[in-house]
Amino acid sequence: MLPQLTKIKGMALDLLFPRWCVGCGREGDFICLSCRQSLSRVIPPLCPRCGLPQSSATLCPSCLGWQAEIDGIRAPFRFDGVMRQAIHELKYRNLRALAGLLARLLNGYLLEHPLPAEVLVPVPLHPRRLRERGYNQSRLLAQELGRLARLPLVDDCLVRERHSLSQARTSTVGERRGNVADAFACRHRRLEGKPVLLIDDVSTSGATLDACARALKRAGAASVWGLVLAREI
Repeated sequence: MLPQLTKIKGMALDLLFPRWCVGCGREGDFICLSCRQSLSRVIPPLCPRCGLPQSSATLCPSCLGWQAEIDGIRAPFRFDGVMRQAIHELKYRNLRALAGLLARLLNGYLLEHPLPAEVLVPVPLHPRRLRERGYNQSRLLAQELGRLARLPLVDDCLVRERHSLSQARTSTVGERRGNVADAFACRHRRLEGKPVLLIDDVSTSGATLDACARALKRAGAASVWGLVLAREI
């Protein structure tokens, strides 16, 4: 009975507040079928660590010599076009309803490219930024993905202790890594021995995900992979 009521409620909301494609403006869904088919995908071969597409499946120049804690980062899409617009709508314009559709895209990727995971952990926001925005878009994605992939969400362990500049305001890989160094911590060892899948919206250099992985592994996580919607190329 509950799923049927949920479906009816969704249909009623769609009638009252019709969905418009963030790419072309067509009514029907937040990303219409045509725009979904045009999304720029990240095509292998990839750098095995940061997920950057390149000519061979070897470490890219940015990852050579990088003492990373993250086991690897993967993304279905490039951060451009309609996907960039969709992420901006979710992240900055309070279009939280987009999280369900975007999580379905992430789940489709996971089904084709499985990653080791027993739990999902969203990249946390600093409390100050969370108050400003009102929600954490990464948590919304992880919550929806957890329902689809039937993986538990753990969002009370990893925290952001240090407030820093937005990564978008840094210009080099070194600046990005320094900006988030030791910014994260784990409150307890609840994830000890578990393979963790970190969820975020975008990866540029992988610095934020790696800083999170460092904190998680200090708390005993067996492995930490990052899954994001889009990779900045």
